[in-house]
Amino acid sequence: MNKAMVMPKKAGMHMTTETRQRKPDWLKIKLATGENFKELKQTMRSKSLHTVCEEARCPNIHECWANRTATFMILGDICTRACRFCAVRSGLPTELDRQEPERVAEAAEQMGLRHCVVTSVARDDLEDGGASIFAATIAAVRRRLPFCSVEVLIPDFLGREEPLKIVMDARPDILNHNVETVERLSDRVRSKAKYRRSLELLARAKAMRPDIPTKSSIMLGVGEEWEEILRTMDDLRAADCDILTIGQYLQPTRKHLKVEKYYTPEQFARLKEEGMKRGFRHVESGPLVRSSYHAHEQVKSAEGK
Repeated sequence: MNKAMVMPKKAGMHMTTETRQRKPDWLKIKLATGENFKELKQTMRSKSLHTVCEEARCPNIHECWANRTATFMILGDICTRACRFCAVRSGLPTELDRQEPERVAEAAEQMGLRHCVVTSVARDDLEDGGASIFAATIAAVRRRLPFCSVEVLIPDFLGREEPLKIVMDARPDILNHNVETVERLSDRVRSKAKYRRSLELLARAKAMRPDIPTKSSIMLGVGEEWEEILRTMDDLRAADCDILTIGQYLQPTRKHLKVEKYYTPEQFARLKEEGMKRGFRHVESGPLVRSSYHAHEQVKSAEGK
């Protein structure tokens, strides 16, 4: 008998038949901690800035930071929601930093960015959901870096139109909002967010500013079926979404959703083909792809360059 199967149960230990899937070889990450990585980390700390790269435990942080690319996370590091896939802390934020947009712009200038990505925690406690801080950040980056494109990854603002208008009037180069998963699983995976509300936001953003590309993301491995992924693509195209990113969900901690399935690189390649057939201007699809992965290349595709 395998001794590993007869381990004694310790006091207070909850025994379960649930097993954790072993990560496949294609999800192994090569760490890169060169001078660029160290310099960028120091820049973020010196300006008291947060990055979603760190807070969400992104698997690409070493590659992106080594290439001087990062996604700024504004409006603090405490989210008013508690999505079951996300490692960002949840709770009730206690402050709003009006100087944050300038510090983001200073950091972007210091890094010499050509493409700047700005996201945030959800701030359902604010009347405008933080939209005015997004707009101020776009403006601050543009003042310091006129030739830097700015992409924003926004929350759903609880479906309110005015906050979205504030952001769109600031004219980001790309408006990004993630549906995250297929419709059937949305309520289980996301906190407070609604699948149809996300689609409405993307359609509304396009109606407000038809010239600004829109973007969304799907993570795989939380229990979706293949046909549901394709249906989600169709829904996004019906909302006139231009750019799609597809990646593998990785469980941040044991308290988060477990991984139901690991998709192969070949399956991700097939999904890229399916997306391009449906008319997306750009599809980034791969096991380690995240919403802002290769974002500088996506903006060029969206503009037809």
